[in-house]
Amino acid sequence: MPQSGIVKYHVKLSYEVDGLVERADIIGAIFGQTEGLLGPEMNLNELQRVSKVGRIEVNAKSTSNTTNGDALIPMSTDIDTCALIAAGIESIDKVGPFDCKFRLEGIDDVRAAKKDEIVKRAKEIKQQWATKTVSEGETMLNDVHQGDTGKLSKYGPSNLTCSSGVFDSTWVILVEGRADVINLLRAGYDNVLAIEGAKIDESIKELCSTKDTVVAFLDGDRAGGFILKELKSVVTLDYEIQADKDVEVEELTPQRIDDILRPIANEIRDGKPAPEIKSEDDKPLAELASKIFVDINETLEAVALDKDEKEIFKVPISEVVSKLSSQSGIKYLMLDGIITQRLLESAKTAGIEYVIGHRVAKLSNSDGLTLKTFSDLGIS
Repeated sequence: MPQSGIVKYHVKLSYEVDGLVERADIIGAIFGQTEGLLGPEMNLNELQRVSKVGRIEVNAKSTSNTTNGDALIPMSTDIDTCALIAAGIESIDKVGPFDCKFRLEGIDDVRAAKKDEIVKRAKEIKQQWATKTVSEGETMLNDVHQGDTGKLSKYGPSNLTCSSGVFDSTWVILVEGRADVINLLRAGYDNVLAIEGAKIDESIKELCSTKDTVVAFLDGDRAGGFILKELKSVVTLDYEIQADKDVEVEELTPQRIDDILRPIANEIRDGKPAPEIKSEDDKPLAELASKIFVDINETLEAVALDKDEKEIFKVPISEVVSKLSSQSGIKYLMLDGIITQRLLESAKTAGIEYVIGHRVAKLSNSDGLTLKTFSDLGIS
């Protein structure tokens, strides 16, 4: 077809002629006997001129006194036009002086075949990418293993993933899986053991019984809560901590991991009580947030309060940005969701001083606002 034509369908027909004819005779009959049959806009010559029909391919096979074969017509029209052209060709009853019969064998959607090819190729690309990613990941792991922070190892008969410091350290950090062990290694903690399943392996109980301090550090989702409950039923825990709400330990940055574990590490090192993660200056804000948290947690709503801590409005978080554009006098905004850049800009415009949510997205220019998560304030 010309460059401007994009084949959408292949109209496939077969034919039988009661006489000896050539391919050119078949093509001539297709063009000649359909001309004017369906109106001037449906003439095959016109459709070819505007790149709606491509070159018609005809195969012919002759016997002693008959000719039969097939024809393929590439088309870039809609399916209705394809059907009309096919029906018009089926009406042809003569090729030269000989009787003939055309029969539609099918209309193939070329795009569907292309889609199948695309899907097949996409699977190949994905497989190649996955293989490459695993390879690169292993290289990165080797870099981690060879660093000063320790390396991956195996513990117990079940070959649970751990970091090398587990064997000699006086304390152990229990996490859910292999990726968590790797992430804590990156943050500088090499005394980590993966539970690797909801069922607590006997070797974990044995190891914990030999340690002065046992820390459970689990994902901040419901599954993490369930595993924590199971773990507590069989192991004595000195510290029970979870990642930020709806965040997995493997997703935490090394800095965030250190922020969470450093107070515990300091206590173990110095033999002193670990300081609360929230500061004394945050206590009034934490008390206020804890009251609001009870009402909005898992509601996907936002609450705005004035300087006297009185409610100004309570709306779904999907409406909070538009609501802020028409409100004033707001000092506190608390939401059951993520503090986004768009929300931040609206809050600054509205003169808000404090914004508290479950998580804080990667933001720029938050000057003039105090941003906190409920976890920062010791609320979960």
